[in-house]
Amino acid sequence: MANQFGGTGVALVTPFKADFSIDFEGLGRLLEHTAATGGVDYWVVQGTTGESATLSASEKAEVLRFVVQNNPKKIPIVYGIGGNNTTGILETFKNTDLNGVDAILSVSPYYNKPSQNGIYEHYKLIADHSPLPIILYNVPGRTASNVSGKTTLRLASHPKILAMKEASGDLNQCIEISKEKPADFALLSGDDMLTIPIISLGGEGVISVLANAFPVLFSGMTKAALQGDYATANKKLHELFAINPLMYEESNPVGVKQALALLGICSPVVRLPLLAASEALKSKIEQAMPKQVSIA
Repeated sequence: MANQFGGTGVALVTPFKADFSIDFEGLGRLLEHTAATGGVDYWVVQGTTGESATLSASEKAEVLRFVVQNNPKKIPIVYGIGGNNTTGILETFKNTDLNGVDAILSVSPYYNKPSQNGIYEHYKLIADHSPLPIILYNVPGRTASNVSGKTTLRLASHPKILAMKEASGDLNQCIEISKEKPADFALLSGDDMLTIPIISLGGEGVISVLANAFPVLFSGMTKAALQGDYATANKKLHELFAINPLMYEESNPVGVKQALALLGICSPVVRLPLLAASEALKSKIEQAMPKQVSIA
């Protein structure tokens, strides 16, 4: 089951119109763009990059329904259901139509700063009640707490927990997980620039931000690394190296939405408290676009 989420997953942005309503035409173009030949292996809907924090429950349901209905290639779909209210997550399971969804991405509890035992019990309870397999998501830069390697390994034995999206940036922790994890548990990079190192340590893929804008280039990098062709993988990584930090300079997904706007996929509009890219950032992103990519 874990192999279904190897390779490149993309954490889809949610396109907006100028009035901040959801731009479903833009979302349709994004789905076509990312699912093009040589593109991503699966979609992640309503993760952080999808601005899930500022979408209502009804809007999230509309976005998920649209993605499910516009998936002619039957790309696996992962849907974000996480948070710091454990019982609230269980209620969301009951109230969400998950037809067409293959797994749930669940971010570690944020703001509460739970202990490792608290994180373990949180994930165990939601996995016990989840109707679908769970991908854990460790991103201490947003949650203010780390899911330790030991906690990840404790959870990896749960039959409903199939992978960890690891965005701690701690390669020692990735080694610990890779060394001890069950064979059917996948270690996935949550940091685009660490995809190759994590694969070299035994990781099986990535859930990417950059793959929104550059799905073929990014997927080619991941595939090459998984095949052990690190020379090709590194060449593709170097093409993305300059633009990657610009994706986060004014917070994610501000940068990648600006890149998508340059490609004619969707507008750069984000919802408050985020702001669209500044003029300075726009200029830097345009200059850093990979040479093989055609700007609209």
